[in-house]
Amino acid sequence: MQRRIFCLAMAGAAALMCGAVSAADTFPTRPVTLVVPFPPGGPTDALARRLADGLKDQLKQTVVVENRGGAGGNIGAEYVANAQPDGYTILFGTSGPLAINVSLYKSQQYDPQKSFEPVIRIGHLPNILVVHPSVPAHNVPELIAYAKQNPDKLSYASSGNGASSHLAGILFNKMAGTQILHVPYKGTGPALNDLLGGQVSMSFTDILTALPHVQAGTLRAIGLASAERSDALPDLPTLAEQGLAGYDVSVFFGIVAPRGTPASAIARLNQAFVAAMADPGIKQALQKQGIVEADDQTPQGLASFIDAQVPKWRTVIQEAHVAMD
Repeated sequence: MQRRIFCLAMAGAAALMCGAVSAADTFPTRPVTLVVPFPPGGPTDALARRLADGLKDQLKQTVVVENRGGAGGNIGAEYVANAQPDGYTILFGTSGPLAINVSLYKSQQYDPQKSFEPVIRIGHLPNILVVHPSVPAHNVPELIAYAKQNPDKLSYASSGNGASSHLAGILFNKMAGTQILHVPYKGTGPALNDLLGGQVSMSFTDILTALPHVQAGTLRAIGLASAERSDALPDLPTLAEQGLAGYDVSVFFGIVAPRGTPASAIARLNQAFVAAMADPGIKQALQKQGIVEADDQTPQGLASFIDAQVPKWRTVIQEAHVAMD
C-alpha cells in the first residue's frame, strides 16, 4: 500500500514538472502587452513599436504596444509593477522610471530595484550639448570659462523640470563649477524652438534631434554628453574627454516585467528581444534613431546597470534640492 502511495506521489510530481516544462516551452500562448510610459509619437514610442514588430516573429504572438503616459513615466511603470506577474505585461522603461524618478518624485508607488524583474537593456540614446551660434564658445573649456566670467548671461533649456535634460544641466553646473540658469519648457519641441531663436543659450538634447541643426549650422555642437563618442559625429569629443571626467547623461532603454514573473518567461522574453535586435532591418532602424546597443543584453546586466544609476541620480537630485509632486 505504501509503495502504491509512493508511486502515485511520484507520478503526480512528475506530472507537475512536465506541466511546468510544457508551460515554459509554450510561453507565450496569447498576445504580450508592451507598455510605453509616454504618449505616442515620441522617440521612445517609435523605438518600442519597431521592436514590437520584430518580437512578433520571435514569439509567434501579437505584441501590443500600449501607451500609458504621465508623471514622467510613473503612471505606466506603476501599472506594470502592479500587473499580473506572468510575462504578458512588460514595460519599455527609460532612465526616468527605471532610475531617476524614485529620487525625484515625493510620492511614487513602485521601486525600480524592487518592483520589477529585469529582462534586457536595449541600449541608450546619446545626449549632446549644443549652443546657439551667438555663444562665443567652441568647446567645453571655453564654455566653462565664459560661464564663469559672465554668470548672468547663459541659460539652458530643458524639456521640463525633472527631465534628463534638466538633470544634465544640474550635473554640468556641479562638475564645472558654473551657475548656468535653467529654463524649463513643456517638451523638447518648445525648448528647441527657443534655443534656435536665441532666447536661451544652450541645451542638452538627444543627438537625433540636434543633428540636423548642427549640420545646418543653426546650432553648434560642444560635446557628447555620453560615455563614448557617436558614429553620427565621430569627431566630436565627449564632455568627459574635455575635462568633466565621468560625465554621462545618456537616456537608456530597458525592458522589465513585474516582480515575481517566472524565470522561464523572463528567459524567453530575453531570447526574443536579443534575436529581434540581431535582425539587420531592426539594427539599421536602431542606428537611424541614434541608439547605441547595450554590450550586455542579459537580465543581470540590466539589473546591475539600474543598481548603478539609481544612487548616481539620487546624489545629483538631493544635492540640487529638486523634487516633484
